Amino acid sequence: MTQVAEPEAAKQFVGGGVLRKEDPELLTGQGRFIDDIALPGMLWMSFVRTPVAHANLTRVDVSAALEMPGVVAAFSGQDLASEWAIGMPCAWPIADRVLPEEPTADPRIPDHWPVAQDKVRYSGEIVAVVVADSREHAADAIEAVEVDYEELPVVTSAEQALADGAQVLHESLGTNKVYTWGFKNGDVDRIFDEAPVVVKQRYYHPRLIPNAIEPRGVVVSPVASQGEFTIYSATQIPHILKVLMALVTGIHEAKIRVIAPDVGGGFGSKLNFYAEEAIAVAVAKRLGVPVKWIEERSEGYLATIHGRDVTQDMEVAATEEGKLLAARVKLLCDFGAYSQLVTPGIPILGAWLYHGPYHADAYGFECVGAYTNKTPTDAYRGAGRPEATYAVERIMDALALRVGKSAAEIRELNLIPRFTEAKEIASGLSFDSGDYPASFAKAKELAGYDEVRREQAERNPRVASEGKGKLLGVGISTYIEMCGLAPSQVLAALKYGAGGWDAATIRCHPTGKVTVITGTSPHGQGHVTTWSQIAADALGVTPDDVEVLHGDTAISPTGMDTYGSRSLSVGGTALYKAAEKIRAKAKRIAAHELEVSEDDLEWREGKFQVAGAPDKAKSIPEIAFSAWTAHALPADEEPGLFATAVYDPPNFTFPAGAHIAVVEVDTETGRTEIVKYVAVDDCGTIINPIIVDGQVQGGVAQGIAEALYEEAIYDDDGVLVTGNMSTYRVPSAAELPNFTLDRTVTPSSTNPMGVKGIGEAGTIAAPPAIVNAVADAVRAVGVDFIDLPVSAERVWRAIHSARGGGDGERAAPDTGTGAASMTPQASAFGDADERSEGGAQ
Repeated sequence: MTQVAEPEAAKQFVGGGVLRKEDPELLTGQGRFIDDIALPGMLWMSFVRTPVAHANLTRVDVSAALEMPGVVAAFSGQDLASEWAIGMPCAWPIADRVLPEEPTADPRIPDHWPVAQDKVRYSGEIVAVVVADSREHAADAIEAVEVDYEELPVVTSAEQALADGAQVLHESLGTNKVYTWGFKNGDVDRIFDEAPVVVKQRYYHPRLIPNAIEPRGVVVSPVASQGEFTIYSATQIPHILKVLMALVTGIHEAKIRVIAPDVGGGFGSKLNFYAEEAIAVAVAKRLGVPVKWIEERSEGYLATIHGRDVTQDMEVAATEEGKLLAARVKLLCDFGAYSQLVTPGIPILGAWLYHGPYHADAYGFECVGAYTNKTPTDAYRGAGRPEATYAVERIMDALALRVGKSAAEIRELNLIPRFTEAKEIASGLSFDSGDYPASFAKAKELAGYDEVRREQAERNPRVASEGKGKLLGVGISTYIEMCGLAPSQVLAALKYGAGGWDAATIRCHPTGKVTVITGTSPHGQGHVTTWSQIAADALGVTPDDVEVLHGDTAISPTGMDTYGSRSLSVGGTALYKAAEKIRAKAKRIAAHELEVSEDDLEWREGKFQVAGAPDKAKSIPEIAFSAWTAHALPADEEPGLFATAVYDPPNFTFPAGAHIAVVEVDTETGRTEIVKYVAVDDCGTIINPIIVDGQVQGGVAQGIAEALYEEAIYDDDGVLVTGNMSTYRVPSAAELPNFTLDRTVTPSSTNPMGVKGIGEAGTIAAPPAIVNAVADAVRAVGVDFIDLPVSAERVWRAIHSARGGGDGERAAPDTGTGAASMTPQASAFGDADERSEGGAQ
């Protein structure tokens, strides 16, 4: 097990609030995003997308579009079919399997062509491409493309897809089932059979639309004579995109260069290989000129991947006191029409976490995935971990009710005690380190938990009896997450198609400056700043002396990019390892120049000093100049001071924390106001507290949106009825509260810097905290259960129904949110084992 390295000298920059180096160009409008790229002779693409969710294509006629002003070319799926060596790739093809047994069937991954050739399977799938001299001409011309559809029955839920006699989307598979995958650890069935308390509930995690502030886009510049292509893409994964583009198009990988310019957010939605990128390369190859496409916002609601859409049957076994004995869950996942890049693996990212940071003796997990006539799902901020945390934290509140304890008491009873070395937990994983009770205690203190409970005990009975007013609720979320997506051997066992390593190169220049080349690809995370801090401390320079290069496969040819809160623990550690190599070589040169043994040198105050004679010293910039001139290097020492490291972690990292939400629920409108939100997170060693706070704030904002507002809804014909921002509700800053943020620190035992990850923590922790708070409030008026999202309308209907008014007898009140009236896509009912005496909220 890798131990956390003791610092050799006082840190100068790591841990400090260094201002983000990325911000000046963004604040002054000098950032360069995908839509800022314009090349000589560039043409624009626009796509004909099917409005029909499921149909055979009987005719696609582009001839009329070719007559439109400015149109240069137009293509159907059949026209471009010869451009594809393979279909759209799925890098995580999971098959039917119950671990540790071998798979019982081949992975069910259907053909998925960038442009549909004979059939469409979801509304928004591309059926034709128009290329014109301007964006406006291309958009106008797609209206002239004639498409005839032979409509087929539509499947809009996983339950429908798996029912007997359901319409099959992919005839080659013969079923809509993607897989059944699961495992057990310990004697879970016996424990559930014998446990004095079993609580079971069903939760539905709605389908979500990522909504990055910058839509997707791609520009492809060909060098026709050389068969070379430069791809500019608003992507999180330039290195992976390069490999996949070579596979899909058959173009030699050395002929492809991918550049991710400034990227305006991703949240997983830009962690993918998209049809539009492949089409842009194919069209640029056909025409020999640059082509460009920029996504319209409403187009993105159909064409960019969605997230979540999971039904969870969650149950826990416990003692009468409430001590957790075992946990098990069964998931039913709606994957949409195709397996995108990592679609089948998303639920597996949470597979080992359905007991949270709590001790248990046994564990069971099962997941069933299904294809439906909806936009494919894939990674969305948290990716499998929010689903697990939501189910665990909701069921812990239900268990508390069953055994007569408060939500805080049930957690304090079950939280795993502090540990600093790897610890095996109920699901069979080894957590790296944690002090979950300390985080929870700090969160309670910051939230004024006891005072709020006293106020609630006084207020809620009065509001309930008067039938009007605002109910007070408190929600807790003590979460654990799994970050880093490594090591590569574990990913191989899970059938993931890539590695979990990453790379970094450091070049120390003779002028005293430093260049860092990283395989990560930031899009708002602040890598330029934090990588500069790490390099500055390691090399005895300042962050301003460090230039960080990223996102261009010609400059940074080796990397695995940015997703899953992996960048610091993997890419940052690669940088740390590269700095160790630099220091080792520099120490040899310094010893030679100072005419002492290496053992006589100490690294202090950013220099190699002779022990006992600090005036005899050499800095890294001085040594870099000596290495460059190579006038007097030690024997067999190569000139230059640069190094590369590729790091493959020995384990995931496991950030954790405790979030507490205090809410007021208006009984007359159903509207929820967040009075206080406290987040105490443990992400291991802190590199930059300002960036950590920003990541938590952004994550909590998305978690609140998920809890209170967001839900993608399809009608029975497979049409997305929440297809724009007037119907799919995304909160602004005005709807968000102030956040109280704090931290505990337990360094990870799996990497030398002790870092973990923070980018997804808020999105994982916030939804159950908010929903538990709302459920806690409305319990005072007889509401037994409520699920995501706890919108004003849903809360009002639940209160109205609990008071004997039924559901939907009259229109819900206008809450001033501007939301259209929406019927929930799926109901989720508390379904408690008979021994739980109803134990549902």
